[in-house]
Amino acid sequence: MVSLKTSRELRLMREAGKISQEALLKAGEAVKPGVSTYELDKIVRTTIEKAGAVPSFLGYGGFPASACISVNNVVIHGIPSKKQILREGDIVSIDAGALYEGFHGDNAWTFPCGTISEEAQRLLDATRESLFEAIKMAQPGNRVGDIGSAVQRYVEARNYSVVRDFVGHGVGAKLHEDPSVPNYGTPGRGVRLLPGMTIAIEPMVNAGSHQVTVLGDGWTTVTRDGKLSAHFEHTIAITPDGPVILTAL
Repeated sequence: MVSLKTSRELRLMREAGKISQEALLKAGEAVKPGVSTYELDKIVRTTIEKAGAVPSFLGYGGFPASACISVNNVVIHGIPSKKQILREGDIVSIDAGALYEGFHGDNAWTFPCGTISEEAQRLLDATRESLFEAIKMAQPGNRVGDIGSAVQRYVEARNYSVVRDFVGHGVGAKLHEDPSVPNYGTPGRGVRLLPGMTIAIEPMVNAGSHQVTVLGDGWTTVTRDGKLSAHFEHTIAITPDGPVILTAL
């Protein structure tokens, strides 16, 4: 069942989104050579809790941290660690969410660590732009397939691939709600978008094959071919006037 949010619920989600974005950006500012992913996670948790919210990911399904921090060929769900020290040239995906007054905001961004290669920068640029191409399609009356198709067309035209084993999702009182929002699809197919729907659009784009592997910890997901991956995400509200980014300051 797809949940349509009231105006009050959308206001609460906007606050949750602001907190999520603030935590994400503060952690992103700290991405530098010599910093551990544990330190980044601590920034996310502290920022969210100071704002009177709760980290959405902490304990979710047993996840042991407040943010997923995924470096280089780690696609998603990287577990922060004191032992993982960032190096010049890394790309660092941070995925953070905040639960505020019963509603979640969910967002992700991939940050460069120092100076990165041109190859890595092109991947980041393409993944970020595919997110905004997808958001343009989040119009009332359109369908989920219009969103996924926008991502797929954009990244495949640049010889990248979209991850298929993991997808975007509805978000609200639960961190993951209906509908699923794949980053691939056929225009005009899938669930119809209605005012009041709130969804997390999150392109996960690989430099090589779309195939991924989940490691033995049950969380860390890596590209099967070892090539780089990037991840960008915003929580979006479908409104009569078009899409509104809830995870924006």
